[in-house]
Amino acid sequence: MKDVTIYTDGACSGNPGPGGWGAVLMYGENIKELSGGDRLTTNQKMELVAAVEALKALREPCNVTLYSDSAYLINCFRQKWYVNWQKNGWKNSKKEPVQNKELWQELLQLQDHHHVKWEKVKGHSGVDWNERCDELARAAIPK
Repeated sequence: MKDVTIYTDGACSGNPGPGGWGAVLMYGENIKELSGGDRLTTNQKMELVAAVEALKALREPCNVTLYSDSAYLINCFRQKWYVNWQKNGWKNSKKEPVQNKELWQELLQLQDHHHVKWEKVKGHSGVDWNERCDELARAAIPK
């Protein structure tokens, strides 16, 4: 399997409000940038959409290291929050419906298709590819 590095980020102007997402995929010398936006969304949703769209862009199963500054995204996979969500009928620890359930389910399917290592990066700390994703996400916010 190919080794791919992905950086993702989401942004929102107001929360909820118009938002955007950005992703950078790297394989060897190849770099691909992706972005998109939504007129009414949340920052959390844009973080998840960035990861979904980046993983969906891969044409075959890959070993992926995915970097995000979203603690929500990274902690879900590292701490396996999704196991209890599924067991509890997609309810969180407060017995409330898990927000963005469909995106989480899609991420779980994509994670099964690829071997994904989820890595946290500190946002706005000068990490070049994370900063680039932030630029892509902010530029994709609908005006």
